[in-house]
Amino acid sequence: MKLTKMIAGVVFCAAFAGAAFAQQTVKSQKSAGTESTVEKEYLSNVEDVIITELATSPEYDNKLVALQYLEEAVSEGRTSPDIVAALQGLAGEGVTKQERTGRRVMNNFPDIRAKACDLLGEVPSEEAKSTLMVIAQDDKEPMVVSAAVRSLGNIGLNNGNEVVNMIAFIQKKYAALNPTSSLALEILVAYEKLASTVTEPADRSTMIESVTEIASNYHFVTPVRTKALQLLKALQGKSSGKKSK
Repeated sequence: MKLTKMIAGVVFCAAFAGAAFAQQTVKSQKSAGTESTVEKEYLSNVEDVIITELATSPEYDNKLVALQYLEEAVSEGRTSPDIVAALQGLAGEGVTKQERTGRRVMNNFPDIRAKACDLLGEVPSEEAKSTLMVIAQDDKEPMVVSAAVRSLGNIGLNNGNEVVNMIAFIQKKYAALNPTSSLALEILVAYEKLASTVTEPADRSTMIESVTEIASNYHFVTPVRTKALQLLKALQGKSSGKKSK
């Protein structure tokens, strides 16, 4: 917590100094529009540096603070390369990037990864999609995998049906090893959002097979199986409509 307070102080000082510097700089600018742009750009760069420092700190509390800044930045549409990189790093904290003491992973923070995955879902890009696919396949925590799948559905990119195929693989893996209703529900919601991207009959059959497995798996709660049946009917209806044309 001490380090968090220290960095919070640095945040304030840097922002204050940045504002003073920017204001001094813009006095030499003739255009009011240019003045505003210079100040905002400078403060944005300062914020990116601070967020990066917080996100890469070994302290759990600092990563939480970083996520607060990142959530605010994303909600305001400020998604610079540094912001995206910080989210990607936090999404893989303890999975793609591990800090060990002996055999123990010291930075295994599933809640950090899950939140970062959710925020990546609000930054639709190939970079975000690629990171989420890696996390969805490699992470062992259902809550993190659920967040990654949810965000992949929100992003909506499915070139060559790669995302649907990967989600179908995850569905099979968890159904066999650790059937989780919350994850199954996120898979169904993601399928709904990605359905319009699946145009080939073979690709649609992959999705239909996966949904059918959820609908017939009694390890899942009834509402999840009911939703699977509803989605199955919708997918089969689209398939028949396409054939009849």
